[in-house]
Amino acid sequence: MTTRVSVAEAKRHFADLLGRVAYGKERVLIMRRSKPMAVLVPPEELKGKMHLADARGWLEAGDSYFGRMDQIVAERSKHHPRTLNR
Repeated sequence: MTTRVSVAEAKRHFADLLGRVAYGKERVLIMRRSKPMAVLVPPEELKGKMHLADARGWLEAGDSYFGRMDQIVAERSKHHPRTLNR
C-alpha cells in the first residue's frame, strides 16, 4: 500500500511515517505541488537491488572517469548555492 503525503505533512509527522514504513511495511510517497519528490520504503524492498555504490570492477583504476569526477567535486566546493547569495 502506498500512502501519499505532502512535504509539509511529512515534516510534521516524520516519526510516525517512519514507524508506518518500518513496522507497517507501508510505502510513503512524498509530494510537492502534486509532483512526487521522494518515496520512503521499508529496507526489505531494497535488498538485492543494485545501487550505484555497489558497482565495482567496471572501470580500471586509471580510467579518465575518476579524474573528471575529482574535477567536478573540486569545482563544486567553490560553488555557492543561490540561496546564500541573497
